[in-house]
Amino acid sequence: MSAPRGAVIWMTGLSGAGKSTVAGALHQCLKEAGHASVVLDGDVLRRGLTADLGFTPEDRAENLRRVAHVAALFMQQGFIAIAAVISPEQRHRRMAREIVGEGFVEVFVNAPLAVCEARDVKGLYARARRGEIPHFTGVSGPFDVPLEPDVTLETDRIPLEQAVSRLVAHLTRMGCLPCETGGGPGLGE
Repeated sequence: MSAPRGAVIWMTGLSGAGKSTVAGALHQCLKEAGHASVVLDGDVLRRGLTADLGFTPEDRAENLRRVAHVAALFMQQGFIAIAAVISPEQRHRRMAREIVGEGFVEVFVNAPLAVCEARDVKGLYARARRGEIPHFTGVSGPFDVPLEPDVTLETDRIPLEQAVSRLVAHLTRMGCLPCETGGGPGLGE
């Protein structure tokens, strides 16, 4: 039996949609089941790997290019790399898919803007609405709704466990997880 292959779970959505929460829960689920995974959280990466970049369109594109290359490196080593990054424009997600190639999974973590604002514990939306944060996605910056994501998770309508189960099922269908563990204990169902 061949070893499971790696993948890149590219979670896109507005700030506050639940990308980091879902990413962390999926990572924990995979870890408990003995599968190698890593979370590449956009907020964390901006404090290190991409700390030299701002939020201009050019800097966003470079930020996401770097994240895609790191995710691809992990995938090539058999990891399931879970990238929780806003990636606001279709061109950003297309670039990431081209960098990663086979194994790229676009996941639209979808929640209405009002829900995202209500979840905003850092007060970023309020600051953006006051004009203190330029180019803020969903307020003063664009967000292109994914046209054909591989998976859509409506985080205002489904519980976290169901979101993780959907991702585990998708990874199992891709051959990244063994079929016999696709619905077993520790894998979201």
